[in-house]
Amino acid sequence: MPHPDLMREGERIMVICNACRYCEGYCAVFPAIEKRLRFSDGDLSYLANLCHNCGECLYACQYAPPHEFAVNVPRTLAQIRLRSYEEYSWPGGFSEAFKHHSVLMALGLSSALTVLMLAVVLVVRVPGIAAVLGGPFGGAGLTEPRPDADFYRVLPHHVMVALFGTVFGFVSIALAIGCLRFWKDAKESPSAVTELSALRQAIGDVLTLKYLRGEGADCTYAGEEARTPWRRRFHHCTYYGFLLCFASTSVAAIYHVGFGWTAPHAYASLPVVLGTAGGIGLVIGPAGLLWLRRTRDPEIGDPAQQHLDLSFIVLLLLTSVTGLLLLIFRETAAMAALLIVHLGVVLALFITLPYGKFVHGIYRSAALLKYALECRRAET
Repeated sequence: MPHPDLMREGERIMVICNACRYCEGYCAVFPAIEKRLRFSDGDLSYLANLCHNCGECLYACQYAPPHEFAVNVPRTLAQIRLRSYEEYSWPGGFSEAFKHHSVLMALGLSSALTVLMLAVVLVVRVPGIAAVLGGPFGGAGLTEPRPDADFYRVLPHHVMVALFGTVFGFVSIALAIGCLRFWKDAKESPSAVTELSALRQAIGDVLTLKYLRGEGADCTYAGEEARTPWRRRFHHCTYYGFLLCFASTSVAAIYHVGFGWTAPHAYASLPVVLGTAGGIGLVIGPAGLLWLRRTRDPEIGDPAQQHLDLSFIVLLLLTSVTGLLLLIFRETAAMAALLIVHLGVVLALFITLPYGKFVHGIYRSAALLKYALECRRAET
């Protein structure tokens, strides 16, 4: 559906919901609808990202298909969400990336970047280049056992930091600009984020995934009569697994820069414990979400976004599996190969963060903060 038609369809459905109000207790979307008489494109993007796609309202709706009004709130808001991802992406020309995601793309990009990482490793090991870079390449070759488990004998620390730091910097800027565009479209000022009571409410809603419970019970994601807590639980594993892995990398960087404690770290050290826990979470969560998709009700989602969802899940799963294998076999002859594969997959994940399903967490968190602000304003 073309952009103008999609937004007018969203407006039509929101007007019907606003007149009915039967679903006002199901989630944050319907109280937010009630605060509006008109629905701008910015309002619709906000409501779409506030929706957690639990499906509760579709099953309760007396105007859902086959009724002539054909009201399907979850699907319509899912379509508007994708439009918002494209609208807010930076640089603007990269918005086309959202249309081209697939599992094959995820595997192909990971493979291509793994080959690139191998090329980087081979180049920096050339004697003249190694002398300039100061690479610590003494001792074992790439295919020999690594009892010291030292990743930096495969790829120097400063080369790794330069490569991933550049990508991380670009990704951070792209995500920040996208979030600012969403916030401006939602008609909020940057200073609104300093409202502490609203911020506490939003953080609590994000950390608990409050609105994956639907009507306060379990999610109806698998069908009207099939309430299950597993979608929320697998999202928790994925979300906290990602945060733990990020924390592991951050702690290791602090160790290296602040204290001169260089990798490899002991199995009982904080970076390794955090990374292991995060990796396990990022296996359980994405694998569980893949499993749940077998029973997902197709009526509550946008079929056009299936590949976007799957490619992100696959990249997360590949990242965690290769990371855990690297940890297990870091003292063996397989270490160098596993490191190169893992770095290639991580680079693929990083590059696609601003142009894939990852952004739904950014915009949904911002939408929850706006909702909390609206709730506070209504109280005064």
